[in-house]
Amino acid sequence: MKCLLSVLLCVLCGFLQAAEKPNIVVILVDDMGFADLGCYGSEIPTPNLDALAKNGLRFTQFYNTGRCCPTRASLLTGLYSHQAGIGHMTDDKGVPGYQGRLNNSCVTIAEVLRPAGYFTAMTGKWHVGQNLGVVPWERGFDRSLNAAAGGFYFAGGDKAKAKLFLNGEAIANDDPRLPKDWYSTDLWTTFGLKFIDEALAAKKPFYLHLCHNAPHFPLQAPADAIAKFRGKYKDGWGALRDARIARQKELGIIDALWEKSPRPPTIKLWKDHTPEEQDRFDHLMAVYAATVHRMDQAIGDLVSGLKERGVLENTLILFMSDNGGNAESGPGGRSDGDPTQAASNWFCGESWAFLENAPFRKYKHYNHEGGIATPLIAHWPVGIEARNELRHTPSHLIDIMATCVDVSGASYPKEQKGHSITPMEGVSLKPLLLSPSPSLPVSRPLFWEHEGNAAVRHGDLKLVRTGRNGPWELYDLKADRTEQHDLAAAQPEKVKELAAEWQSWAERAHVLPYPGEGKGKKGKGKKKAAK
Repeated sequence: MKCLLSVLLCVLCGFLQAAEKPNIVVILVDDMGFADLGCYGSEIPTPNLDALAKNGLRFTQFYNTGRCCPTRASLLTGLYSHQAGIGHMTDDKGVPGYQGRLNNSCVTIAEVLRPAGYFTAMTGKWHVGQNLGVVPWERGFDRSLNAAAGGFYFAGGDKAKAKLFLNGEAIANDDPRLPKDWYSTDLWTTFGLKFIDEALAAKKPFYLHLCHNAPHFPLQAPADAIAKFRGKYKDGWGALRDARIARQKELGIIDALWEKSPRPPTIKLWKDHTPEEQDRFDHLMAVYAATVHRMDQAIGDLVSGLKERGVLENTLILFMSDNGGNAESGPGGRSDGDPTQAASNWFCGESWAFLENAPFRKYKHYNHEGGIATPLIAHWPVGIEARNELRHTPSHLIDIMATCVDVSGASYPKEQKGHSITPMEGVSLKPLLLSPSPSLPVSRPLFWEHEGNAAVRHGDLKLVRTGRNGPWELYDLKADRTEQHDLAAAQPEKVKELAAEWQSWAERAHVLPYPGEGKGKKGKGKKKAAK
C-alpha cells in the first residue's frame, strides 16, 4: 500500500510539474564539431551530455549558421541572422543585413519570455554587438555575467579579452564576487546557478541562456585535464575518424550507406609526419579534448545543481554548437606558449577539424554539412516521454525561439518599443519532442549564407556553393549527406529552381545587398556606436 501511495504521489507530482511553465536552459558551445560528443561517436568522454541524451533526444539533422556571431543572432531571435542585423560579424558594414549588432526589428527569447513571467538570465559569450552598444541587460535579461566576445579561459588572461560584465557593470577579473582563479567554463555555470537561485526565490520560472567559450581557440585547460588525453591521439586523424564514423553508424547517427568524405589534399597522411610532429599533433588534440571534457563536467555541475534544487524534472535543456569544427590556422594548427596558461594561443587546425566534423565535408565558415551540422540534445523529463531516441527531421536554430514560445505559453510580439518586429521564421520543435511518431506540421526550405558561401535545403535536396562566384552543387542528402555525388549537371532544372528559391530568400532576408553593393550602400568603416 505504501509503495502504491508513493507511486501515485510521484505521478501526481509529475502532472503538477507538467502543468507549470517549464524552466528553459539553452546551452551553446563554441567551435565544436558534429562528432565531438560520445553520444555522437567521439572517443572524448562526455558522460554528462551522454546521460542527457540517454534520458532525452538527439537530433541528427539540426543546423546552425556555420559561424559564431550569426548563430548567436539567429538563436536569440528566431530569425535568419541577416534579418537580425548580423549577416557577418560585429562590424557595421553599412547595409541592413550587416549592421554588426542586433537591430530593433528583432526580439530576443528573453524579451519574449520575460513578459510571460519568466526570470531571464545569461552567462558566457554574448558577441552580438556589445561593441556597438547592444548588451544583454538591455535586451531582456534580468541578470547576466557576460563577456562581450569571448576568447579566454583563465582569470589571468589578457584583460582586454577577459573583460567581464556583471549585470551591466564592468568588473575586474579578480573582483571579490568571482571565484578565485576561475576557469571560464566553470564560471558560467557557477553564476548560472546563482541566477537560478534568484529566480526560485522570486517564485518564477527561469530562462537561462548559457554560452560557453569552449572549445574555441585559444585552446586552454588545466594541466591535469590535458594529461588525461596525452598519447590518446597518436593513431592519427585518419584512424580516429574511421573509428568515430563506425560508432556513428552503430548509434544510428549517420546512414551506413553514406560514403565518408575523403581526406582533403591539404592534410597529410599521419604516417608522413615525423614522430616529433606526431607528438605535437597529439598534444594539440589533447588540449582540445580537455576543453570539451571540462565543458561536459560543467554541464554535469549544472544538471546536479538543477536536481539539488528540485527543478530538473520540469526544465527543458537544449544543447548545441554554434558551427562546425574550426580549420583556422591551417593543417598544422598553432601551439604558441603553454596551454595551461592564459597567455598561450593554441588552435587545433584543419587536420584535427577533419576528425571533429566526421563524416562531413568542410568546416566552420562554410555551408557544406561540416560547417553547419551540429548536435542537438533535448532533455525534459516531464515533457519528453521518449528516452534515448533519435530525431531525423531537418531543423534549424530559427526553431528554438518558436519552441520556447510554444512550451512557455508566451506571446511573440508584433511590435516593441515603437518598432515593428519581424515575424518568427522558425517552427516549434515541440511535436518532435512529444510525439511518438515525430514530424513537423510543415515542409519548409532552410537557407544559409555566410561570406558568400550559400545553401538551401528543401526536403532531401540541398543546393550549396563555395563563395559568391562558386558553382552551385546539388546533393540528395537522404542518399548522400556527405556530399560526394554532385547532381547539378544531371538536374539543371532543379538547380535553377532551388537557386531561384535561394535568391528570393536572400532578397527578403537582407542577405542582399551585400556590403558595398546596391541601393542600400552607406559606405564602409562606419564609426562604432558608443558602448
